[in-house]
Amino acid sequence: MSVDVRGPAVAETASPPAFARRPSPGRAAAVVVIAPAVLTVALGLWGIRRQNTMWGDESVTYQLARRDLAQIWLTAQHVDLVHALHYAVMHGIFGLFGDGLLTLRLPSVLAMAVAAAGVGLLGLRLAGARAGLSAGLVFALLPQVQKYAQEGRSYAMVCALVTWATYALVVSVARRARWRWAVYGFTMLLACLLHEFAVLALVAHGVTLVVSRVPRPVLAAWSVAAACVVAGLLPLAIRSAGQSGQVSWIGGPVRLPGFLAAVVVGLACARPHLGARGPVRLAALAVPIVVLPGLLLLVASLVKPLFVDRYVLYSSIGIALLVGAWTDHFHRLRRSSRITSVAVVAVLAALVPPSLALRTPQSRSNDVTALGAAVREAGRPGDGLLYLSGRYRFLTAADPEDTRSLTDLALARDAVSSHTLAGVELPAEVIAARMLRFDRIVVVRGPAGADALTGPQEEAKTGTLRRYFRERTTTQVAGLRVTVYVRDRGPSRRGGPGSGGGGGRG
Repeated sequence: MSVDVRGPAVAETASPPAFARRPSPGRAAAVVVIAPAVLTVALGLWGIRRQNTMWGDESVTYQLARRDLAQIWLTAQHVDLVHALHYAVMHGIFGLFGDGLLTLRLPSVLAMAVAAAGVGLLGLRLAGARAGLSAGLVFALLPQVQKYAQEGRSYAMVCALVTWATYALVVSVARRARWRWAVYGFTMLLACLLHEFAVLALVAHGVTLVVSRVPRPVLAAWSVAAACVVAGLLPLAIRSAGQSGQVSWIGGPVRLPGFLAAVVVGLACARPHLGARGPVRLAALAVPIVVLPGLLLLVASLVKPLFVDRYVLYSSIGIALLVGAWTDHFHRLRRSSRITSVAVVAVLAALVPPSLALRTPQSRSNDVTALGAAVREAGRPGDGLLYLSGRYRFLTAADPEDTRSLTDLALARDAVSSHTLAGVELPAEVIAARMLRFDRIVVVRGPAGADALTGPQEEAKTGTLRRYFRERTTTQVAGLRVTVYVRDRGPSRRGGPGSGGGGGRG
């Protein structure tokens, strides 16, 4: 009889003892939470200013968060309704700590640190202390986590909320109580209100419960919580559908190869047996979070392009859990410690170049700070300023000093008073007439080969420039062009006033 009892213990030398899979009290739990959070904060603070630069999306956060709450709400009726809650949160933070560049990005650093701590706790609960610590540290080191920990946008906050909602889900399955499901539902709803595509994590959670074959009362409780989340999100989803033009810039999947590579690594790590005691296994939780949100966005993109890797940043939770659990599994197999050390050093060395690159201005798709500086350098006091098209105006609005000495020739109402991002422009004929009063105009325009501009205002700008001005200098910056145009006084000038403009100087 004693042999039968001892038999399994001997046979399972390759598996951790039962107590290693349960939540470790005291010191082990503290290390699992604190170490990933500290590493995330350290990496987040490293090069956080990116040489005092800011990119376009951050510029929008910076500008809107400095408006009062009423203005934020009125602006959200026209544009960026999906981010209105984030702007309101950042407005409060700016009010408390000022509106500097560090204040813009520090909330993301702290949010990602909270997410790393949550990933560590998830790993601790599902696979033991060593797996939890590994998962939390892996999460902090992931390039996409490092990137969005240093951005003044909502994605890090969404990732933190989804992480802790996932932890609440696991706890609620094991310890059934209505208040735990209420915490889960509230946390998920908050994540969805910060960014609508967080609702895809809700789908992944449902699949996890189905695969785990949880009892019907648990599935029913989750269904009620999920229904409440969807009901709370529905008004925002309906209202924001009218602003779908804001994602018209997505011509195809954005940064899909990097996302797919991370998914492949995560799924490869799921192949060994990573199970744990309890109703939810680690792989059953992590794989749906890794695969489903991105897959659903890709399927939706067959109708309308929607896939951007940061929209499903929270899939990093599952990737980190799988890699962390695989690391623990590898350690339990008692493979050569030398091989393990070499592998760890190789991975860390491979992460150095992307980590360095992420802290440069070139790591983002544009640099509005450089654009503003180029406009300031190109212009002289009293010159005209023109945007082709007018939607580029917000890119130079973060620092008003860049354009203060110039006259915006097309602007009728500024962005704040019009509750927009780029302001309201004058009628076409008025723009053309104003252009003819200036001998020099600084033009911010799209890259060479961009789509032809349409609309009466844009046609008036381009037509008047073509007939009455000539290009003097052009600077390529931030994916755009800053061009100085001067009046053409030569005899070869063609046509009449062009688009409503008068001839000669005003």
